[in-house]
Amino acid sequence: MSNQGDILASEHRYHALLKVSGLLAASESDVQTALRSVSTLLSRIVGFDRIALLLANEDGRSARVYALESEVADGDDLMGREFPLQNTTLAAVLESQKPRYVACLAHELELVPGLLEATQLARSSSAYMFPVSSARRHLGILIIVNSSGNECDARDLELMTSVAMHFGNVLETALAVEKSESLKRNLAHERDRLRLILEINNHTIAHLDVNDLFRAASKSMRAYFDNELTSFWLFDERMQQLELSTLDFGSGRGLHENLTTSSLSREALSDMRARVAAIFGPDKIAEFPQPIAKALRESSIVSVVCVPLVGNKGPLGIISLGSREPDSFEQSDLELLSQIANQISLAIENALAYRKVTFSCRRLEHEREYLESELQTEYNFEDIVGKSTAIKSVLEQVAIVAPTDSTVLLIGESGTGKELIARAIHNLSNRRDRTFVRLNCAAVPSGLLESELFGHEKGAFTGALAQKRGRIELAHDGSFFLDEIGDIGLELQPKLLRVLQEREFERLGSNNTIKVDTRLVAATHRDLPGMVRKGEFREDLFYRLNVFPIHIPPLRERKGDIPLLVHYFVATLSRKMKKSIRVIPDEVMSAMNAFSWPGNVRELQNFIERSVILSRDETLAAPTSELRQSAPIRETQSSTTFHAMEREAIVRVLREAGGKLSGPGGAAERLGLKRTTLQRKMERLSIFKADYV
Repeated sequence: MSNQGDILASEHRYHALLKVSGLLAASESDVQTALRSVSTLLSRIVGFDRIALLLANEDGRSARVYALESEVADGDDLMGREFPLQNTTLAAVLESQKPRYVACLAHELELVPGLLEATQLARSSSAYMFPVSSARRHLGILIIVNSSGNECDARDLELMTSVAMHFGNVLETALAVEKSESLKRNLAHERDRLRLILEINNHTIAHLDVNDLFRAASKSMRAYFDNELTSFWLFDERMQQLELSTLDFGSGRGLHENLTTSSLSREALSDMRARVAAIFGPDKIAEFPQPIAKALRESSIVSVVCVPLVGNKGPLGIISLGSREPDSFEQSDLELLSQIANQISLAIENALAYRKVTFSCRRLEHEREYLESELQTEYNFEDIVGKSTAIKSVLEQVAIVAPTDSTVLLIGESGTGKELIARAIHNLSNRRDRTFVRLNCAAVPSGLLESELFGHEKGAFTGALAQKRGRIELAHDGSFFLDEIGDIGLELQPKLLRVLQEREFERLGSNNTIKVDTRLVAATHRDLPGMVRKGEFREDLFYRLNVFPIHIPPLRERKGDIPLLVHYFVATLSRKMKKSIRVIPDEVMSAMNAFSWPGNVRELQNFIERSVILSRDETLAAPTSELRQSAPIRETQSSTTFHAMEREAIVRVLREAGGKLSGPGGAAERLGLKRTTLQRKMERLSIFKADYV
């Protein structure tokens, strides 16, 4: 009966071995599935609790848990962990390629740091350790644990040895497949990495505009990293802060605008210069500047990687990627992003240089066009001529204010040479090598004045077929002469005030703010204080213009300069008309000295030009009868003549009184006026201290 039972048991084990062989063959490379199936079959014949497979490293000094079939609570944490084998039974089994029985597995595992705690085995557990090998090398150890502590009989041991031998073939195949899959994944990863680098390189070549480059690079990086947002920040060296250039959300929710960090700390700047890249989790993100941290929190961003952009001359900005998945970025991502940052940094330097060169070329082109148009314009006169006290006082004020960048307001009647004084201020200033730009507000229709001043974008209004730079922009780093400023409408005055205060403006049809550094010289023949009182001119703009007022005296107040001007214009115009006029009759000069010249120097120049045209020999043939005939015409202009005479009288009395307004011997007493009445008249007639002191 006993023999018959042994035969049945042997058959049973034989069938079990056949089943195990079939399962192992069917499992192909899935070792975990094969181990689980074998564990189920063996448990019906051989009493054991757990089964595990340790994979030996090539040096044989350590092993890692490759597969585990047990009820260990932290079995997933145990998988893949590496343990040393020196001076252990595990090492002896691997070296001798013979199975070993260990009566107290706990005692044995105590020699392997961490393994006993990881497996949570009972102290009484015993185990069989079987070598797992292939025809080519020793692969590992199969451990079958039994908590009862009893040894198996010879037939069970033979069965388990056979199973271990079969496992060798399965394990070798699994390792080969695993290595192949790993190589395939690595190749695919390397292919994608190189593809990304190539795409970024192509973007840097194709896009000279920084914003276009950022948008293209963002799309390529999102396809590789699968991140939620990509942002590019540019470093403002003057403000020592980062300014958001591009913020791209993968979900297409649009952009967050106007996000700028506060001034960067020395540590942050040092990290940027050292090209220190970093990964930030939720805790670190909460320490970001509040507007940025809030935007990231609202977008559920919990992981951020930042890589600095650094050029040859220092920091350029930062690339940052954000993800909604924790621990989304690894060290390898930092290395790849650093390589991309190097490419983009070079492209940014090129793009900024291209932008600077393009801007300079456009600016020079506009300046050339403007100067060519200026050359075609005939100026009122070419130089300042005069030795009178009045004109010398003006030139002294010009010499004082020219080296500064202060705004100058030139006040005087039409034809007194305000533009010439403005050019003198420019030529004596530190801006003499830059452009002098002029604009007569009275000569430009009110509807076009804003475009002339500030420029416009293409399509800003009907007829705007191309972008145009305004006169203020052309005068960047130079001087801008704004003649007849009293004719600027109230709707444009706040914009001009902004240029004076903030040094910035926008073109028509654009929201982009343009910074400008220009020195303004304004001129007017109108009574600006009176216009302020009437609400026709902004008071704040007047005070910004009236920093350094210079009154240009009319020609009737500088009679001593008339002979000099006459000789100057005769010589200049004779040469121009190829005539030789050497004699100016005394009666002609006397007539011109006696005339009041309401049109001032301009009228005198025009009269001399007409005289040169009429002259047939070396004597100036001036039509002096016109000067006598002009008197009745001027008398019809009673208001203008009266104001001029009244102003001249008040100025003369003020000079005689030594500038004293009231009190004994003061101008008010001499004129028979109250002090307040005299002050009102002085305001109305634009009489300033420089006129009489």
